[in-house]
Amino acid sequence: MTIKQLSVFLENKTGRINEVTRILGKHGINMHAFSMAETTDFGILRLIVSEVEKAVEILREENFAVMLTEVICIKCNNTAGALSAILEQLSQQDIFIEYMYAFADGEQANVVIRPNDIDRCVKTLTACHCDIRQGF
Repeated sequence: MTIKQLSVFLENKTGRINEVTRILGKHGINMHAFSMAETTDFGILRLIVSEVEKAVEILREENFAVMLTEVICIKCNNTAGALSAILEQLSQQDIFIEYMYAFADGEQANVVIRPNDIDRCVKTLTACHCDIRQGF
């Protein structure tokens, strides 16, 4: 019930994000979701893509540092308080969220979560009848 996320480490330099998107596009790999975080020296581009293994191989061939991480993606109503109710359940089980990002599509929202304990998180979300995505 997890999905694989790519983390691509980028120098803080103009055009580096575009290089990744250009390379993926050139090889027919679709980006379903992404998030960009930065520090002073580098950025981390986190991606959910259509062809994970192919994307890793191609980006590494182009000398990008890429890491794979297991994450959970849940679908919930795009209404006030819907995410809070889910996060409350995780909090009650002492599940810490290392990071998360989300995107809405009409009445539904997709939330990508990286918890400290992925197995307990899946178990808790399943018990709460959350809609855990298995792919895009």
